[in-house]
Amino acid sequence: MLKVYQTLHHYHGPVHHQVVLSYELRKKARIKAQTETKQDIGFFLERGQVLQNGQMLEADNGEVVEIKSADELVTTAYSDDPLMFAKVCYHLGNRHTPLQIGEGWVRFQPDHVLQDLVELYGLRVEQHQGPFDPETGAYHSHLPGHSH
Repeated sequence: MLKVYQTLHHYHGPVHHQVVLSYELRKKARIKAQTETKQDIGFFLERGQVLQNGQMLEADNGEVVEIKSADELVTTAYSDDPLMFAKVCYHLGNRHTPLQIGEGWVRFQPDHVLQDLVELYGLRVEQHQGPFDPETGAYHSHLPGHSH
């Protein structure tokens, strides 16, 4: 079994393995999984970090592992009204709900109370299979345009 203990930052070399994980699994510090080629792999990571789509990690044998977000059931709400969209994002964020935000859309894990809220603001809502890559927050190192 491959064992992974550390993440790589700014790595642009060859990738030896890819692992597809749901958001729930990407939040865990200890994970047993399989690579896309069915090789067993164990992750032993620092608690509190969330593995991101495209993130690179180094296995104990020096091989590089890329994380891919699994498609899972998600709710995506769409709006052409920037003010209503901003209000919805504010209210969802005020509930400390993990959110993935794009241009004119916001995605969250299925929850009928949250879906009712966004529909109340007039957003079009659909449930579908797709990746869930929520924002990491202002105090994490993966902000666009920032290097640490």
